[in-house]
Amino acid sequence: MTKEAIILLFSILVAALVAVIIIQYAVYRFGTQKKLRSVSNQLNNITETDGDERITLFTDNKELKRLISEINELQDKLIKVKTDYVRSEISSRKMLSNISHDIKTPMTVILGYLEIMRINGTATEEMIQKTENKAKSVMELITQFFTLAKLESGDMNLETERTDVCEICRESILDYYEILTNSGFTVKVDIPETAVFINADKKALQRILTNLISNAIRYGSDGKYLGISLVREDKEITICVTDKGKGIDKQFADKIFDRLFTLEDSRNKNIQGNGLGLTIAKNLTEQMGGALTLESEPYKQTKFILKFRALP
Repeated sequence: MTKEAIILLFSILVAALVAVIIIQYAVYRFGTQKKLRSVSNQLNNITETDGDERITLFTDNKELKRLISEINELQDKLIKVKTDYVRSEISSRKMLSNISHDIKTPMTVILGYLEIMRINGTATEEMIQKTENKAKSVMELITQFFTLAKLESGDMNLETERTDVCEICRESILDYYEILTNSGFTVKVDIPETAVFINADKKALQRILTNLISNAIRYGSDGKYLGISLVREDKEITICVTDKGKGIDKQFADKIFDRLFTLEDSRNKNIQGNGLGLTIAKNLTEQMGGALTLESEPYKQTKFILKFRALP
């Protein structure tokens, strides 16, 4: 049985049960037969047609008004569940379509180079390198896709432990230090020398920071600046990854963590993105009890903010 069928069945059962309660209660207390028939007919219409209508009834009886209001609130919640389900289905189809496109593009390049090698009978070092790079990009996309699928289905178990988040931050920025300096970036690191501990999965935390830093390089390259800071305040730690590039316009701010959302016009040629990194980062953060948010003022400062509960 599909989720939509389950929702529909649940809606019918609940609506029918509420209808019986209303009828019995009102007959016993108020004897308003005509109004009860109106409510009953409207409920029958909703359950038979799976409609999204609300029950309307003009009455001075406060108890009956309250019950009708509760039915309508329940109907609103069911409508939201159905709407979210449809939106999720559309998003999934779009994601599969986009991933198919993103896989097809590098695979076409790979097959092209292989065909050249077959015809010429030789392979230059440049061809081999380009073919290898494209193959790696396909593997990375597939890996990220399955990671996200596991996260969203609840099949990924994170092994959390007492973790020095300062050490993870330093390691993460060092992985990109050569790329940043060679690209003329100013790098500012503000991380305490003393250890700060949180309850986290080390690999998951590294992946979150890697995704945020690579995203800042990709979309913030115009500003030639990348900063990472860590601050502890009482029982909470805040990690900020900051760039001073073109930023993210307000109209896109609520979409930036959506699956496969990318700002194509600002994509850096040296570090490609596939629109899954930030979604994975947010999912991993929330699974470890943290929060990931965005603050952006285009061409001034774009900041991704991680918050976790600090350990003693």
